[in-house]
Amino acid sequence: MAKHITPEKDKVPFLQKSAFGAGHLVLNLLPGSLGVFMFFLLTAFGMDPFLAGLLGGLPRIFDAITDPIMGFISDNTTSKWGRRRPYIFVGAILSGLFFALLWQLDENNSQSFNFWYFLIMSMVFLIGNTMYATPLVGLGYEMTSDYNERTRLMAFSQTIGQVAWMIVPWFWVIIADPELFENQAVGVRRLSLYVAAICAILGVLPAFFCKGIDSSNMQNRKEISMKTLFSNVKDLFKGMAQVFQNKPFVKLCAATFLVFNGFQMVASFSFFIIVFYMFNGDYGDAGTWPAWFSTVSAIVTAFLVIPIISYMAEKVGKRRAFVYSTAISIVGYILKWWAFDPENPWLLFMPIPFMAFGIGGLFTLMMSMTADVCDLDELKNGMPRKEGTFGAIYWWMVKLGQALALVLGGLVLKVVGFIPDAATQSMDTMTNLRIADIIIPSVTAAIAIAVMWSYSLNERKARKIKEELVKRRGEL
Repeated sequence: MAKHITPEKDKVPFLQKSAFGAGHLVLNLLPGSLGVFMFFLLTAFGMDPFLAGLLGGLPRIFDAITDPIMGFISDNTTSKWGRRRPYIFVGAILSGLFFALLWQLDENNSQSFNFWYFLIMSMVFLIGNTMYATPLVGLGYEMTSDYNERTRLMAFSQTIGQVAWMIVPWFWVIIADPELFENQAVGVRRLSLYVAAICAILGVLPAFFCKGIDSSNMQNRKEISMKTLFSNVKDLFKGMAQVFQNKPFVKLCAATFLVFNGFQMVASFSFFIIVFYMFNGDYGDAGTWPAWFSTVSAIVTAFLVIPIISYMAEKVGKRRAFVYSTAISIVGYILKWWAFDPENPWLLFMPIPFMAFGIGGLFTLMMSMTADVCDLDELKNGMPRKEGTFGAIYWWMVKLGQALALVLGGLVLKVVGFIPDAATQSMDTMTNLRIADIIIPSVTAAIAIAVMWSYSLNERKARKIKEELVKRRGEL
């Protein structure tokens, strides 16, 4: 196929890319901070581990319900500011505000009070966050209709989003530093205010600077009101059924679930291996090695891996780029066997450039391919376009994978004989944990490659679909 040159009208200006990237930084910073802060529910606020687990899991069920609803609402909204931007503006402010309120817990309150306060505020926070995140993802799918420019946009936004993961690992160090805060509870409360302010400020930028598809003449949108509530619910389920009948999209979801679930299942294992295998349970000797491991991973992903993947996608296509990048990540997972060397901690960083191709390639490519899938849906099912619904269901699969990974990861720790409150771990336990740390993400990544092997929506087909849609809409 002849090399395609992206028309100027399909290129996303740098200012819009930067604003969209700022939004993705928020999308990563909020859950990343939440994950770190949840640990301090145990140590700083004395929450029972079982109750803390419920606080981590129950809100996700609520989140799974609200995401598709918000996707449907933003797909069918009519306003002079567009379908997505009003929700992004309000959602960014509410996300920051509710995140700060969520963590204003008092360690002197009863455990029961803190449990119900946190559970209720988690639900409230997720409403604001869903109002922000779902329209933002949908907006990204419609910012350009060009096959390659979509990948460039997603690559840029994922690069900016990785900045969050360069920062978040150090929250462990900051909160626990007695020179900064008198205790961990104070550290959580104050740091949550800074995180909330940053997220609110950066979060509104896409609402001001990003532009989606012109929806002024978009047909068949549903009226969003209390009068149409019953018919809207029927239309929501009809739209979701159409989404799940889209075979390329189902493959994207399945591959994402596999790669992300495998990665998340073992995400905490590196910390345990560094502390208990390399430093024999001595947290003081382990120092900041775990934080540096995570930070360097994010730096390599942002500034080395994502640009390479974007280049690969343009040269060999998105499907092949996914297959190659996922295969490279398996090499990285295998190299971890030699990386955790008690005699030479610097070997920790050896597998990172290879492993980073897994997650770096996953979201850069899958989000770009989901935008292509939205075109296919419009071709088959007509207007309105359902970027919000596709985005909601895609990220619902991500969240489902993350929730399942937390459960299965804990099960793996139990099976290998890991004892959470032990000062040291047996050699058999650490050997089995290291084997699981390699095998689990390697196997799930290999299955994901098999799933995507027959993915059929390539560049040639995507461009033909776009041409047909342009004719159908009467565009020049």
